[in-house]
Amino acid sequence: MGRFYKKAIVTALLVSALSTTAFAAPEDVYTNIADSAVIMDAADTSVFKPASIKSLDDYDEHYRLYKYDTISIRIIGYKDAQGLDSIMIGTDGYVNLPYAGSVKLAGLTIEEAKQVLTAKFGRYIKIPDMSIIVTNYGPRKVQVLGEVNAPGTVELASDDMNVLAAISKAEWVTTYGRIKKVQVIRIDDGVMYVKEANIKDYIEKHDISQNFALEDGDILYIPKSNKIDFHQDVLPLINVYSTYRALTD
Repeated sequence: MGRFYKKAIVTALLVSALSTTAFAAPEDVYTNIADSAVIMDAADTSVFKPASIKSLDDYDEHYRLYKYDTISIRIIGYKDAQGLDSIMIGTDGYVNLPYAGSVKLAGLTIEEAKQVLTAKFGRYIKIPDMSIIVTNYGPRKVQVLGEVNAPGTVELASDDMNVLAAISKAEWVTTYGRIKKVQVIRIDDGVMYVKEANIKDYIEKHDISQNFALEDGDILYIPKSNKIDFHQDVLPLINVYSTYRALTD
């Protein structure tokens, strides 16, 4: 079966799941969630950090390269720049460069990437200095499920990766959506992390701690009740979404 047909079938499956899944409201929140899931305390910012980039300089300093980002590399004293312009980071996080070979850059800051590449290039050429410029930021995709007007995958710009922006891109919550109880889910190294975001407090009380910074592949679930059963309401959709991403990325 061709890749195009696989993508079409899985897309149809995702749409079907999103349109037919009932969002129940059982007695206990998180009762049946998988044992490996980590429910984050409200004060714990080790996984979900507030989206609080203050300036372009701060953004550049803390920005981490990601798949589909396009970069250009400038090396002082290296006249032959062929192969160092418009380099796209692959889905595996690697780039292929002359002299340096295959190098993983995804997940690194610009400064960290410079250090890695300086060491790689330094085996063959003398490098007094190097600059790395991000010429195009790759798209990030987030899944927004539950009580929103357009549930499904939303694409966000790299500097707009936060809970409020994702819900807005999904055409906002329905009449029954509880923005005080937004469940933000991240799966990292096989562990599911879950934290609740109170977007109502972010909007009305300007509590910036409630609008989390998101990462590619994060999942948001907006309930219509204060009580949520992840096993029944969310996990089936996560499974469908994971299959969709595996076949279409």
